[in-house]
Amino acid sequence: MRWPGRGTRTREAPPGVSGTARIGRRGAAGGATDAAYLRRLGPGDVAVIDQVDLDRATASALLEAGVVGVVNAAPSISGRYPNLGPEILVEAGVTLVDDCGPGVFTDLADGSTVRLHDGAVHVGDREVVRGFAQDRDTVADLLDEARGGMAAQLEAFSANTSEFLGRERSLLVDGVGVPAISTSMRDRQVVVVAGGPGTAEEVRALTGFIREFKPVLVGVGDGADALREAGHSPAVVLGTVAELDPALARKARDVVVPADPDGFVAGLARMQDLGVDPIAFPSSANPEDMALLLAHAHGAALVVAVGFDASLGGFLDRGRSGSIPSTFLTRLRLGPTLVDAPAVLALYRSRVSIWTLVMLVLAVLATAVVAALALGAGPSLVLLLETGGRAVGTWATTVFRSVVG
Repeated sequence: MRWPGRGTRTREAPPGVSGTARIGRRGAAGGATDAAYLRRLGPGDVAVIDQVDLDRATASALLEAGVVGVVNAAPSISGRYPNLGPEILVEAGVTLVDDCGPGVFTDLADGSTVRLHDGAVHVGDREVVRGFAQDRDTVADLLDEARGGMAAQLEAFSANTSEFLGRERSLLVDGVGVPAISTSMRDRQVVVVAGGPGTAEEVRALTGFIREFKPVLVGVGDGADALREAGHSPAVVLGTVAELDPALARKARDVVVPADPDGFVAGLARMQDLGVDPIAFPSSANPEDMALLLAHAHGAALVVAVGFDASLGGFLDRGRSGSIPSTFLTRLRLGPTLVDAPAVLALYRSRVSIWTLVMLVLAVLATAVVAALALGAGPSLVLLLETGGRAVGTWATTVFRSVVG
């Protein structure tokens, strides 16, 4: 006789985190600059990237995609400066296997199921790649060591700034190279929205300001999507061909794309086939900074930057070391014309509309009538209203007769 369940054994799940591997382009990291890779990611995926010094924007984008693990071929903290990306991931509970080496792109297949445990990447029961398991303690230790590298980064920043200024002097000083657009910005307020962490929250918080002052809205890369999700339509969108949503670009009045110094735009033909004829902006500046320079060159009275981080850590934690001089010199160029969204939110107070005042007066009158009735002053109140009504009627009649003659 065979007893039910006899001889069967429950198999325990192997330790670690499992998910579907999504392979990014080697050297591109699938990061904030690779919008096509981010769109491939979904909840439960394991992002396989190659990015030295994982920045905050990339880490935030990976979290928004819902990944459960990140496998980085490069060191996520190299020690050059205290970048914020790894800390964001481990604090959110995402498993980070770090510094796995370039072999991860040949040893793992896109779409395969992988398991991350104790610094190793497994496919089935086989360990395929081994790296370094990052956690809160290891990230904190590496960040402490990296803070000592900021001095060297600032020295490099000085040299890079001089080089960038020499290359873009005519653009920064005289505005040479800024393209003409059909959207009028002269003496108007302009809100430039970049796709940084916290952008969606800042845009929603600025809704009252946008409705009241009706500024020109400029969406940069994913910032255009943030505006659309908040119910706004950007008049100008700016970004690379890979970043821009064709449907959103077709609705914008102006579409501006970065171009090489000779005017060449990568992917121009594909965008034109989709019904979008973009305007080239030849510059080596960041797209975000190009949008600021565009608004300034076209006479904006005030430029509000949304999704930008102007702190020292934010300057260094950009994911692209060459972007720091662009950001620094652009802010110097705009000067007092440029304000950040947090400052606007701190100072802005919505003006009270006329309808709000009318409703307030009616509410006060209604309260007075109820109080009078409750106190037994109903007859006196009626007499007062009748007397007031006759006085208003007499005044209106006199005015009418004097006008008619």
